[in-house]
Amino acid sequence: MTGAEPSVGTLLQVAPWGLAASASLALVAWAGSVLLRDASLVDRFWSALIGAAVLAYAVLLPATGARAGWMGALLLVWALRLAVYISWRNWGHGEDRRYQAIRARNQPNFAFKSLYLVFALQAAIAWVVAMPFLAGFAGHAPFGMVDTIGVALAAFGIGFEAVADAQMARFKADPATRGQVMDRGLWRLSRHPNYFGEACAWWGLWLMAVPAGGAWSIVSPLVMTTLLLKVSGVALLEQDIGERRPAYRDYILRTSAFVPWWPKR
Repeated sequence: MTGAEPSVGTLLQVAPWGLAASASLALVAWAGSVLLRDASLVDRFWSALIGAAVLAYAVLLPATGARAGWMGALLLVWALRLAVYISWRNWGHGEDRRYQAIRARNQPNFAFKSLYLVFALQAAIAWVVAMPFLAGFAGHAPFGMVDTIGVALAAFGIGFEAVADAQMARFKADPATRGQVMDRGLWRLSRHPNYFGEACAWWGLWLMAVPAGGAWSIVSPLVMTTLLLKVSGVALLEQDIGERRPAYRDYILRTSAFVPWWPKR
């Protein structure tokens, strides 16, 4: 370990405060979900749960320099855009069908069960995802080429996701496309370009933590990518979509699931 890398003791002392911050905000979100009978409220708080942990690290590890500045700025842009977009998209639509299914499977007393099944779980995942910031803020290595690549990759990912979301929003708002499959713009190259952008953002943020001794925080982009591909992202959204929307089956056959690529035909 060099002097530019944080000590294990420092990391172990500060890390629990990030979890406490995320858990505290999750508790507030859970209370709101009970009042509204809408567990999908957690989606609107997702980026804030990560932001809460990062804020705790920023307070306890008042890092200065280009790395901390860039990481903080990128997170702020990512978090604000995602929170605003999800809130706008979900406004007035009630509880998402994914959470309706969870509610139905966990009766009675889902209001209480959702505290740990949904909100505590999301807080714990957010804490893990925020790990690059713990390492990046605690380390003091000079800003270098790896950081620059990380900034570029994260910025690309945030922008790519924003463009994909905007294209989908316009598509859904057009009455002429009702019932059709979105296969235009970035969605022509990937069935889930927004998820690809999200993954790029977190791999980029992790790269920025590596020079500061944060290679171990690779758990963050690995968890995020796994969630996007195997848990709450691609796998969940497409598990029965071919039955509900037959036209989507052809879209699956010709279009990459995740990494953008030219369609097969």
